[in-house]
Amino acid sequence: MVEVLVIALVAVLCAGALYTASAARVIRQYERGVVLRLGRLRDDVRLPGLTLVVPGLDRLRKVNMQIVTMPVPAQDGITRDNVTVRVDAVIYFKVVDPTSAVIAVEDYRFAVSQMAQTSLRSIIGKSDLDDLLSNREKLNQGLEVMIDSPAVSWGVQIDRVEIKDVSLPETMKRSMARQAEADRERRARVINADAELQASKKLAQAAGEMSAQPAALQLRLLQTVVAVAAEKNSTLVLPFPVELLRFLERAQQPAAETGHGEPDAPPAPAVPADLLGPAAPPAPPTPSAAPAPARNTPSVPSSSSDADAPTEPAVPSSSEQPFAHH
Repeated sequence: MVEVLVIALVAVLCAGALYTASAARVIRQYERGVVLRLGRLRDDVRLPGLTLVVPGLDRLRKVNMQIVTMPVPAQDGITRDNVTVRVDAVIYFKVVDPTSAVIAVEDYRFAVSQMAQTSLRSIIGKSDLDDLLSNREKLNQGLEVMIDSPAVSWGVQIDRVEIKDVSLPETMKRSMARQAEADRERRARVINADAELQASKKLAQAAGEMSAQPAALQLRLLQTVVAVAAEKNSTLVLPFPVELLRFLERAQQPAAETGHGEPDAPPAPAVPADLLGPAAPPAPPTPSAAPAPARNTPSVPSSSSDADAPTEPAVPSSSEQPFAHH
């Protein structure tokens, strides 16, 4: 009799152990358990730790409460300014209501992924290319609102949405590169022109200061010579000051004002008589011709300047000069 009781007790203990093993469930700290008994939802949500369910009657669904990082596949779209782009993103979300995540939607991960893709395409069509490239914060906020609106009823909270990359066609990249290069060239020219304007103003001020102090120009010239000589060059370029030319020009003007006009021509050299040939017989004078005055008649000086001028030697007339034999 005692042996039968012992055997029965051992059998009960074994059955209890088997039942406990089949009914025991372990829920981790970052999970929550939703129990469905005969297809009906139990009101209580199982917390982390050891929990028991009825084998064969209860079905436990564990829901992860961690933040899930889900990449959104790249979507092709046309922006509002008719530019074809390819945009991909990443979405961060977590489950805040495990019961709704199990009951309200079949697969909340797939639902959030599809909603993110459609919302991303909608954002691409409503935005310009410049907004996609430079104003991503605003687009991220708009995309988060579009995804979070239906996800609230699924027990899912959208934590953050980020646009990762915007791929452009090669032709658009080349056009944007040329535009950026032209803009940089324009800014470089404007900066260079502004620098030239400021330099011209400073040079004008320096010229005014040097005109007030002529010695400053000489000091500047010496500084330039020292700077050139410091490079150990074999050739020294020495600038010739323009003021020296002006000084020489002013010095020549008084000398020209005190002169007596143009200088006289040098006297003609006398021809020796032995070099001349025998004189030709003079031509008979015509009765109607008046006697020509002699060329060697001295003229009366009219002024003191004429008296100071050297007198030309008397040159015999053509009738008195003998013809040379060649």
